[in-house]
Amino acid sequence: MTKAVQRRGEGALSESALGFCVDALLPKARGGGQLRMGLVRLSEDEWLQPVPDLSARRAGFSDWSEGVQLTPEADAPGRELAGMIGVEGGLPEAAAASHEDMCLLTLRDDEEVYRLIGAAVAWPSDWHPKDKIGLPLRALHAPIAGYEAQLATGVDRFMETLKPGAIYGRCNWFIAATGERRWLETRSPLDAFAHVTSANAGDTLFVRSERQTLRRLPKTGAILFTIGIYVDPLGTLTDGNIAMLAKATQNLVAGEGDRRGAPAYADALAGFAAQRNAL
Repeated sequence: MTKAVQRRGEGALSESALGFCVDALLPKARGGGQLRMGLVRLSEDEWLQPVPDLSARRAGFSDWSEGVQLTPEADAPGRELAGMIGVEGGLPEAAAASHEDMCLLTLRDDEEVYRLIGAAVAWPSDWHPKDKIGLPLRALHAPIAGYEAQLATGVDRFMETLKPGAIYGRCNWFIAATGERRWLETRSPLDAFAHVTSANAGDTLFVRSERQTLRRLPKTGAILFTIGIYVDPLGTLTDGNIAMLAKATQNLVAGEGDRRGAPAYADALAGFAAQRNAL
């Protein structure tokens, strides 16, 4: 472990605006309804997971080499980022030395839209970097129901005005049928959740939260987007978080529930939440 990575642990005991586990993140996440960015300002000590499992990160990239996708434009900002993390190399080395997956976005000289120019992703949430590299922001988010109408303009404005030194974070949640940190579902929702009932949902539904951060690199001006993955079985969460998830799955925007597979697990989740509430 590098000295720079070790130093990130000095602030580990301070209470973060965004925690580093599913139970701590869910109260900050959107509970259904209209899409929103939900950003909070973070300090430098709150930027990244203070004690990353580096062996798990190395294994994650070794097992899934396609998670690293780079354009030539990612070279300079990748080296700048690696220096900030305290390692030699570029974007892949920075991500391997951190808990977080990392993506770089920048403007091209003849455009006014940010594009994905580099990705180092060991633990994706059901997406493939090879399908996204080079795409502009709105195309990157095209699968998200409601993004164009409710979020796109605000996200574009945020990216334009983000200043070096400022760090912002947000989080989200998904329900998966696996506790694996690399989530690449190939089954239909009905097949993936076929075994889930209200009686076993605590052990068979897994709550996945992405702790995301955004900051502009001071020298190259590229924007770094980090994604920290946290996964826990539904039954290990607090009663309040379970109740929030049960309600949220009934209150997703049109089309969002289908993308998340909610019709296949919502009743089982609601039944499990009711049982927990009755205890």
